[in-house]
Amino acid sequence: ARMGRTVVELFYDVISPYSWLAFEALCRYQHIWNIDLRFRPAFLGGIMQQTGNKPPAMLPKRGEYMLKDMKRMAKYYQVPLRMTPDAFQQIMNTSSLTAMRFITAIDMTHPQYLEPLSREFWMQFWSQHEDISQPENIMAIARKAGLSAELSQKALEMTSSPPVKDRLKDTTTEALKYGAFGMPAVVAHYDGKPHLFFGSDRLELLGSVIGE
Repeated sequence: ARMGRTVVELFYDVISPYSWLAFEALCRYQHIWNIDLRFRPAFLGGIMQQTGNKPPAMLPKRGEYMLKDMKRMAKYYQVPLRMTPDAFQQIMNTSSLTAMRFITAIDMTHPQYLEPLSREFWMQFWSQHEDISQPENIMAIARKAGLSAELSQKALEMTSSPPVKDRLKDTTTEALKYGAFGMPAVVAHYDGKPHLFFGSDRLELLGSVIGE
């Protein structure tokens, strides 16, 4: 960490809409607070499986509430997240594994693209309702985020390589070790210990704990 900065890690998966809100909010606060923000692409499917967690929308009343909540949150944070009644179906029918491996490959090779690339995945899935699981869509998203065709192709090839698969697994395991059971998982390293915050609505609490 740079002098006296609090390291704040954001463990996220682009299939998670609340992760997008946390991502944008933390991106704004990294210039206001004395924090060193680190993006940690992980796999939500792995976290749900390991912890026995269930998607919130599996409880109908909670699903109804979430639809309204996401609309309010999107408006509040001014993030172009568009919820549709079949949004939950869309999540259940989409695997983010290849997308998160692709993002991991970029993180390992060209981390300067990590922020715009992650944002573009959320834009396509949560604003445009595009499929983010198919290779050709992933390539199109990468181009929109400013990656060259050559770089995108190389990253796509890397998604099936052991180093990338292992890195994503390791990051997911790390989130679990901090106590994550869903996403976003925000971990602030303050006073010599990690503090886990779950969700995109814990910013005030995060600020209070790290003295901001």
